[in-house]
Amino acid sequence: MGKGGGCVPSKKRQPSSAEGSAAATATATTATINAPIEADEETHETASVAVNSTNAQSVTATLKIFIVYYSMYGHVEKLAKRMKKGVDGVEGVEAVLYRVPETLPADVLDHMKAPSKNPEVPEIKAAELAEADGVLFGFPTRFGCMAAQMKAFFDSSGQLWKEQTLAGKPAGFFVSTGTQGGGQEATAWTAITQLAHHGMLFVPIGYTFGAGMFKMDSIRGGSPYGAGVYAGDGTREPTETELGLAEHQGKYMAGVVKRLCQA
Repeated sequence: MGKGGGCVPSKKRQPSSAEGSAAATATATTATINAPIEADEETHETASVAVNSTNAQSVTATLKIFIVYYSMYGHVEKLAKRMKKGVDGVEGVEAVLYRVPETLPADVLDHMKAPSKNPEVPEIKAAELAEADGVLFGFPTRFGCMAAQMKAFFDSSGQLWKEQTLAGKPAGFFVSTGTQGGGQEATAWTAITQLAHHGMLFVPIGYTFGAGMFKMDSIRGGSPYGAGVYAGDGTREPTETELGLAEHQGKYMAGVVKRLCQA
């Protein structure tokens, strides 16, 4: 996907001019039994089979969706892990978890009682986004916008923007907020500008989660823009409905990426 991406079929082998001249000067009787002509046809057939085999491998190659997130207290990370389950459940697509670099000093994080980052999830550099077929970005809100750590990561993608490397790549968002009116939708709205400048394709989930989008019997994060969780004061854990929406978004995104690549 993006610049230079997509599935490009190989060109079939064409007869050379030398082969055409040899066939033109042969007699009718010789042409009927001439072995080189049959050999040429066999070679052409073999080449076609090889090309078809190569194309089949290209189509069935595993597509990569990067789930890139920032999580201070673990809420966004829990959504990311469940989202990966949804992506991995779609044949031919695989999710890879990444976290963006922390920008706060260790003493500040200690003062905020933020837990240590998961060492099993590697940090990502902006240039690595070029390797993805699609990206899901997750982050907590800061006054209705993405957290500074995620913004710093986008700010480091200037070279990708200059070369338009990410143009055409599908991307989506999932968020965490402290309160019901704290930005479950606004945080995604304000983040769309990052995708627009890169020429990326924003993929919302709409109401594809079905009945789960209409539940009113409990507090639930998430919106048509993407999965979400209410963190409260940091102690509230994601509900099964919130996690289920995250898993659905992963599955939905995987289906979109798969269709775009095989189109």
